Amino acid sequence: MLHPAKKRGTFTKRAAVLLSIATATVAAAVTSPAGAAPTAAAPTGTAAAAAAALRWTGCATPRYPTLQCASLKVPLDHDHPAGRQISLALTRVPHTAATSQGPLLVNPGGPGGSGRALAGFIASALPKDVAAQYDVIGFDPRGVGKSEPALDCGPGHFTPVRPDSVPLDAQTERANLDRVKSFAESCQTRHADVLPYIGTVSAARDLEVLRGALGAAKLSYFGYSYGTYLGAVYAKLHPGRVHRLVLDSVVDPGGVWYEDNLAQDQAFDARHKAFLAWVAQYDEKYGLGADPAVVEERWYAMRDALRATPAGGKVGPAELEDTFMPGGYYNGYWPVLAEAFSAYAVTEDPKPLVAAYERFGAVEPSAGNSYSVYTAVQCRDSAWPKDWNQWRADMWRTHAKAPFMTWNNAWYNAPCAFWRTEPLAAPDVTNADLPPALLLQATDDAATPFEGALSMKGKLKGSALVVEEGGGNHGVSLSGNKCLDEKVAGYLRTGQASDATCAAQPAPKPTTSTRAVPPSAGGTALHGLLGFRG
Repeated sequence: MLHPAKKRGTFTKRAAVLLSIATATVAAAVTSPAGAAPTAAAPTGTAAAAAAALRWTGCATPRYPTLQCASLKVPLDHDHPAGRQISLALTRVPHTAATSQGPLLVNPGGPGGSGRALAGFIASALPKDVAAQYDVIGFDPRGVGKSEPALDCGPGHFTPVRPDSVPLDAQTERANLDRVKSFAESCQTRHADVLPYIGTVSAARDLEVLRGALGAAKLSYFGYSYGTYLGAVYAKLHPGRVHRLVLDSVVDPGGVWYEDNLAQDQAFDARHKAFLAWVAQYDEKYGLGADPAVVEERWYAMRDALRATPAGGKVGPAELEDTFMPGGYYNGYWPVLAEAFSAYAVTEDPKPLVAAYERFGAVEPSAGNSYSVYTAVQCRDSAWPKDWNQWRADMWRTHAKAPFMTWNNAWYNAPCAFWRTEPLAAPDVTNADLPPALLLQATDDAATPFEGALSMKGKLKGSALVVEEGGGNHGVSLSGNKCLDEKVAGYLRTGQASDATCAAQPAPKPTTSTRAVPPSAGGTALHGLLGFRG
């Protein structure tokens, strides 16, 4: 969803208490009629024109031989549907069963994540009998990837070495402020004509045009991370058009977006501590100490050393945080990160750290697009503080408890303090008219902390929550946890689900190569698609 953050040890205990409360109060089964796809209604108006223009062509890959592609025209301004049109890039894996349950739209989060590659993954990861019942459809939301126009506000914004994210002096704070102000101004200069129409509500209205273009009376939706919020907003706008709704790693709809980012800061800090404790368990391999507190001291000593001399001329403190932050999303990366940490701190070899940065932290040219959309959506969706003194006070207060990513996360979102496009009011996604939804959440997820799933569950009447107890990864279904995957498959088959708890997958073991990532029955593949910022 949002840029990563941190969490503390007490957070896990709090989540366990909340989980027990939720389990005690929401144990009733969720049911929804099973069966074939809803009867398609003839599209009318703009949807009819879109349907006539929607043409699927083969774009198969060796892994996904039935994949198809198309492009959909949607209004830039949905309040003026006859005005300027923009395009959305789509992919599809068609259903093969005799009876179809209709389209299943999939989204990897972000905002700013490209969903075109996710369609093939979801279709192949689901049981064959389930995937066969759906047209699994990926899409690049407006402004993203192959959709046109695609945003790119500030090429080179993440070029290393950036100023230290922690502004220990006025000069460092000024350098960071200049960066984010420049990005906000560049975005306005480059994309002033489209920025008022880049946001979650506009993206949700695009999905309704897509539904009409598909000729479907209803659609199903499967979203990860920020994609859970997009799905909830669509469901709020069009509850009668929803067939199935799967939300994995759930955004807190009550904190969009400034408060959600502050919650992330503490959640990511705790997840980073979990990584350091894991490193301490394998002191014989990594040589960084058997006491987590000692390992933590050495990590921050590495950070201090990089402030004076960036590794390879590329990895300073900000880049170090970018490199280790993906470990907060997926523990399958822990062995690689631990190898890099050990090489730098124990054998004084910076090369593995630079390699880890280039793999996990360095921003490729295409990421300029995703970050631009991320910023445009978040800055437009809701109001952010415009007084930098409030940001400074909030960040230093949070940093005192959660130093791992608080300031890094602040600078990632800080363009919103200087955004010129007027913000909207975030919609209340409370919904009593929606068919039962299925929510999935790990108790120790850092990017979307556990409380957010409880909040969303309370707003979606009749929804079921499946909890991965003790899990810390972000994006938990279709990544190797058989219990969770069976819950998703059963729900997509029948629409039936109930509150449940699944045990987390085991923590990874150290690997012998910094190049290796332990396979996790799809976990590595999924997290490569979800990315590190959403």
